Amino acid sequence: MIRREPGAGQESVWDYPRPPRVEAEPRLVKILFNGGTIVESSRALRVLETSHPPNIYVPFDDVSPGVLERHPRRTNCEWKGTAEYWNVRVGEVGAPAAAWSYPQPSRGYELLADHVSFYPGLMDGCYLGEELAKPQPGEFYGGWITGDVVGPFKGGEGTWGW
Repeated sequence: MIRREPGAGQESVWDYPRPPRVEAEPRLVKILFNGGTIVESSRALRVLETSHPPNIYVPFDDVSPGVLERHPRRTNCEWKGTAEYWNVRVGEVGAPAAAWSYPQPSRGYELLADHVSFYPGLMDGCYLGEELAKPQPGEFYGGWITGDVVGPFKGGEGTWGW
């Protein structure tokens, strides 16, 4: 693993803290699925954790009604607690376990309680401001890669033990 030095206006994910930090995301968040906008939020949060691009969380109230359906999957994060997963459905098109939330987050992560995060690779598009985010490598993590963050990023082949 070779750490890339950030350029002007960039952040290195290797400067992010462990345990993760939750902070406001100042850019407008827009998520597209099955030809429509399912999220538009100016109240998003981002979670910053060493070696990961930011995970973006939006308030449930900013998700179009009827888009989310509960999924039985559950996982546990050593920092944030137990995650519940959500299917995303618009019309006849669905994406299973394409979003997750922490309904009862661990102490220090209470801001996430009424928020949900989406896997960018399972959506038609996830935007921070005008920029289309790329998905974090791998299938487990859901970070949003934009031009203002540099890696390398955990998630790809050979990075599980980082």
